[in-house]
Amino acid sequence: MPMQAYQTWSVQSRPDTLVRSVCEKVGCPQWRNGWESVIDESTELGRSQALFIRRAGRTFREQRNGAGLTVFRFESGQRCFAEHRTRPELYLVRGGDYRGTVGRVRVHQNPADWVEHVQQHMAGLLDERDKG
Repeated sequence: MPMQAYQTWSVQSRPDTLVRSVCEKVGCPQWRNGWESVIDESTELGRSQALFIRRAGRTFREQRNGAGLTVFRFESGQRCFAEHRTRPELYLVRGGDYRGTVGRVRVHQNPADWVEHVQQHMAGLLDERDKG
């Protein structure tokens, strides 16, 4: 068949671009499992870190360990303190196949729209096949 009869679906990312991203999207283990921060509040740095944690808006339990250090225990499902970076993905649909692009390239804004478009397209192909 001619390449005009095809559509190509792809997910691409630009290797030269990094953007800030949320813990959930990058698979952050602290977000998934929770974490502990052990702080020595007898030092100026420790007092500063503890104050930052207490004001950061995260949910935690605070206790002292046997060594007199403050242990902050954070539950899973909340943003950690790291700044994550990831490569943004492009969800593309283009006319044509491996031989070339025909017509416009559509860039979906999010993966759910791209998946829905794929499903609609596949349903149309199956309907055509069933018609004979």
